[in-house]
Amino acid sequence: MSKTNAIVAASFAAATFTAVSASAETWDMPMAYSATNFHSATGAQFAECVTKGTGGALEIKTHPGGSLYAGAEIKRAIQTGQVNIGERLLSGHQNENALFGFDSVPFLATSFEDSEKLWEVAKGPLSELLDSQNLHLLYSVPWPGQGLYFDREVNTLADAEGLKFRAYNSASARMAELAGMLPVQIEAAEISQAFATGVAQGMVSSGSTGYDRKVWESLSHYYGVDAWMPRNYVMVNKDAWNGLDDATKNVMNGCASIAEYAGDWRSIQYTEFTVNELAKNGMTTGPASDALAGELREIGATMTAEWLEAAGDQGKAIVDAFKAAQ
Repeated sequence: MSKTNAIVAASFAAATFTAVSASAETWDMPMAYSATNFHSATGAQFAECVTKGTGGALEIKTHPGGSLYAGAEIKRAIQTGQVNIGERLLSGHQNENALFGFDSVPFLATSFEDSEKLWEVAKGPLSELLDSQNLHLLYSVPWPGQGLYFDREVNTLADAEGLKFRAYNSASARMAELAGMLPVQIEAAEISQAFATGVAQGMVSSGSTGYDRKVWESLSHYYGVDAWMPRNYVMVNKDAWNGLDDATKNVMNGCASIAEYAGDWRSIQYTEFTVNELAKNGMTTGPASDALAGELREIGATMTAEWLEAAGDQGKAIVDAFKAAQ
């Protein structure tokens, strides 16, 4: 279904709900990032769209900032039916299945246009994998390109050797290891405290995360390297999804299409704004030095080869299809 048709379907389905159903139910939707983050804002509007579109027959309540479940717990909570819906950065589960890390292969897709092309070729295999895990994929939104944050000036990897580096998935942890840094697993909700207490001294993340968490209070430098563009995914417990009537599914699909479109644009528009805000609040921002960029690309080549080996034929097919679409 195209985005336009899905939106029309949502509008039509919404019109069929003239009153709150006697069997009205509420779904809690855990989200890992702060309420001010654009992913959380998009999710909140999606939830409102579904609630209004069903006339209150299905009310979705979002719980941002890891307030209901920590980020690493959200996927399993949906799978097991502890909650019926939620949002998760699936690359955080790459150790479970390499396919979950397709969006974090370094320097494969480094622009929004390329990220969309990569998503188009990976969507089918990823949806099938999630289906096998009792999960139904609704929509996905990319983060802006990932940059490097440090508490000091870093012109070569030697300047960062031994630093404690915040990791949020296998790719960020492996990058730290190959760069001679020490990866420390830290969820988004814990970033500010981790930097303030010295638990971490650097990270790879978007300008959005740095802005939301006011990292300028502890960090001093941001280097735009567009290492990769990971995605957040909103998923539904498959049993819960199969239990919905067609009208409700139509509303949810329509709202999901709207959310994906809006989230894409928020990510694009937010990129320049957040990096500018980092600078306004005292951080030194700019591109990585030629030396650092070269070292990172060498690391990227190593990580790409490792991911292709782990992902096997399916991973190679995704990369080949993406490159063919270039």
